[in-house]
Amino acid sequence: MKVLVATEKPFAAVAVEGIRKEVEAAGYELALLEKYTEKAQLLEAVKDANALIIRSDKVDNEVLDAAKELKIVVRAGAGYDNIDLEAATAHNVVAMNTPGQNSNAVAELVFGLLVFAVRNFFNGKAGTELMGKKLGILAFGNVGRNVARVAAGFGMEVFAYDAFCPKEAIEAAGVHAVDSQDALFETCDVVSLHIPATPETKQSINKALVGKLKKGGILVNTARKEVINESELLDLMAERTDIKYVTDIMPDAHAEFAEKFADRYFSTPKKMGAQTAEANINAGIAAAKQIVGYFQTGCEKFRVNK
Repeated sequence: MKVLVATEKPFAAVAVEGIRKEVEAAGYELALLEKYTEKAQLLEAVKDANALIIRSDKVDNEVLDAAKELKIVVRAGAGYDNIDLEAATAHNVVAMNTPGQNSNAVAELVFGLLVFAVRNFFNGKAGTELMGKKLGILAFGNVGRNVARVAAGFGMEVFAYDAFCPKEAIEAAGVHAVDSQDALFETCDVVSLHIPATPETKQSINKALVGKLKKGGILVNTARKEVINESELLDLMAERTDIKYVTDIMPDAHAEFAEKFADRYFSTPKKMGAQTAEANINAGIAAAKQIVGYFQTGCEKFRVNK
């Protein structure tokens, strides 16, 4: 059994060693394709792989066509929109993610961005504090729960909305459950996004919704770029000179945001949520364990395709 780790942006060396330990202990072979520069290299490498571990690397129909022996692909991380799920199903390939492994890293980044924002991007002028502010969490999954945990330490009042999470489960975590996205934005000083990019959520964070934020409101996006309606957010920020937007996913309209709203907008150069040594290690090893579990016991707990 051959397990290929194909990462244009490699795992940390210690993560690779952890993956190797899991794979070789099961009696499988580990192969590495790191820092590849052309898709052709990936197409060649997957030809005899039975399992594939990726990060942000794209697995599309062409890759799956080349991977004749492939049975499972695992995205080391929570998001999996870089895997063509329909194509994976058509090729009889199981697709999985590793939810929860990056959750604390993302949650801590949310508060790094928030402190930066409320202190006016450290420009020397007096800012405000997070204590006593109302924080809204849109989607109460692994990351959302960690955001709520950290928020409690800041003394924030926490609210959440999740169409798929029962109110009872939200409130059991000490968080106020609200009935809708609109109610979340109307209630809160800050809203942190943790929704996936789906046909229902893409472009859903628009002018009408964000415009419901209280005066001085802050929108934090560590989820996906596609959920933001950028043109409408630009319009809103031009009208509402009190609103700030901070993100670790650089918008397509980054230059326009930065030029027009330099004192109210910030984006990291690349997606940073999971970029910690701990998250890197956790997600990689979790991916290896899931592959071993799949081959040894048929476990499909984290399967994301049908």
